[in-house]
Amino acid sequence: MAKTQRVLVTGGAGFIGRWVVKALLNDTAARVAVIDDLSNGRLENIADFRNEPRFELFQKGKIENRRAMEPLFEKFKPTRILHLAAQIIVQDSIDDPAATFRSDVEGTFRLLEMCRASRASLLFMSTCMVYDMAASSGSIGEAHPAVPRSPYAGAKLAAENMCISYAHAYGMPVTVIRPFNTYGPHQKSSGEGGVVSIFLHRALRGQRLNIYGDGKQTRDLLYVEDCVDFILRAADSGRASGEIFNAGTGRDVSVNALAEMALATVPGTASKIKHVKHIHPQSEIMKLCCDARKARRILGWKPRTPLEKGLAKTCAWIADNLEKGRTAWS
Repeated sequence: MAKTQRVLVTGGAGFIGRWVVKALLNDTAARVAVIDDLSNGRLENIADFRNEPRFELFQKGKIENRRAMEPLFEKFKPTRILHLAAQIIVQDSIDDPAATFRSDVEGTFRLLEMCRASRASLLFMSTCMVYDMAASSGSIGEAHPAVPRSPYAGAKLAAENMCISYAHAYGMPVTVIRPFNTYGPHQKSSGEGGVVSIFLHRALRGQRLNIYGDGKQTRDLLYVEDCVDFILRAADSGRASGEIFNAGTGRDVSVNALAEMALATVPGTASKIKHVKHIHPQSEIMKLCCDARKARRILGWKPRTPLEKGLAKTCAWIADNLEKGRTAWS
């Protein structure tokens, strides 16, 4: 990443955002700012970075709010936006689709317009949930049909289309990425924080692991540091503008098998597995397995963390927090 880059990370106090900010400060010469409304992010995630000389500012605010965004752009003058902010909880999007539209569609449009005016580049983080389910033996490439099954996925797809349109209509450097199911340290372990973190947290506490539905649905689980490497490569590539990229391991695992792996990662746990009624079965994608060959070919990216190693690292972090009595992260 060029030395002159001034990078604004939207959603930078969230799980993935926190790791992106860390990588920018550790591995690049960029100056960094964060905006986050803290609806899902937490100040604890970025507390360690606040005294870094290249961490210029944190602002609490919503990206769809012009009164929050315009002064931020005027003060920080970003040259690159890594747009990770979103309303991410599927059930919330079903209960209140208007709020999801405002955040994920109107907020992205606001950023695109400000980038157009300031000649900044934008990377938009979408989701694998825009896809239709893969065939039983297949994986999902970028040309796979999109069938959004929730307002969350629909809003992401609408924002994607706006991003790609700006790349073509205005020649703006805009890239769309679709990471598959990302997990790792600092992910929430309550609600829809992430199935890996939820399972490991409950296993460490000897609590029951609840599986929605029959547990045969599969997920392609991407370790967070591999995801961040992908994000920064996509943001930095001159060949990425106007393109959509998947990121995943190419290995999917059923939720049933993942629960068993979580129990095996925590020897001696008293946890048991129980199948419970699905809270939003209409939004479930039964098979998610990523075809990331485009990212390998154009970005030179590939994941490096096997699932078993990622589970062990995540488990160690959760166990350390439980031992220290920290509860805010969950």
